[in-house]
Amino acid sequence: MEFNQLESFLSVVKHRSFSKAAKEIYITQPTISNNIRNLEKELQTTLLDRTSKTITLTEAGKIFYGYALELINIRDKAKFDIMDHSEGIEGEIGISASSIPEQYVLPHIIKDFIGRYPRISFAITQKNSKDIIDDIMYGKENFGIVGAKLSSRTLEYIDFYEDELVLAVPNNDRYPMAADEALDLDFILSERFLFRKENSGTRLFIEKCLSDKDISIDDLNIVSLLDSNEMIKKMIELDLGISFVSKVSIQNEIELGLIKPLRIEGLTLRRQFYFVYSKHRTLHPIVETFKDFLIEWRGM
Repeated sequence: MEFNQLESFLSVVKHRSFSKAAKEIYITQPTISNNIRNLEKELQTTLLDRTSKTITLTEAGKIFYGYALELINIRDKAKFDIMDHSEGIEGEIGISASSIPEQYVLPHIIKDFIGRYPRISFAITQKNSKDIIDDIMYGKENFGIVGAKLSSRTLEYIDFYEDELVLAVPNNDRYPMAADEALDLDFILSERFLFRKENSGTRLFIEKCLSDKDISIDDLNIVSLLDSNEMIKKMIELDLGISFVSKVSIQNEIELGLIKPLRIEGLTLRRQFYFVYSKHRTLHPIVETFKDFLIEWRGM
């Protein structure tokens, strides 16, 4: 069993494509196929189901996937531990992050991190919280940054930032109340609402908070469902509706007098952003360094 065979296998699983895997690790597609054939021959089993349009793991492949990932990460950790640290840590960290931490928190963390480790680069992908957690659960990713915590015995969550959500309304004559004023809960039942689509961390959190007050989001007058937090902000400015949003995401709009943050009496809208990873897999040493930095950063 060779590391190039394991890397080929993991890349095909990640992309569900031999051609995309070949591009990622800079070898030819026939070489990818040959590596996996030799791996299957050695293990005396079939790891990938190639009979449909989408390449999937067989039951044996699902078992082997975790071991393959562990072997690669242990190899990288060994290389990392014996490298000459006088030259500094270097490499790339690929992170999947949900929209609010990705847009408004992660840039500040990255700035501080590369101030300490200038030879580290980042590749950031935005996904909703549930998709990130599902990817970790099914072995497509090792870790991610999310705004919702879904319970699982296989996942570990590290909170690193406390977020506050507010009721964002346009700053106009229809909303004469003072910024940060607390309103009765009944207020939201008569307003037009803009909401994130299902599976976003913000929506999952708001649904739970309202449910605790015996309110379903179906009780609200939802006029638009949107993927983009930036579009929600712009539609609030244009008086097309109101929304619960992260306060950190509207700081500029508050300062410019475009949006006003309000609160709902008795509704506590504070949540954590989390670094989430699988308990059963070894993180790449550079990712482990980033995880430790996040723990330090939250105390700053």
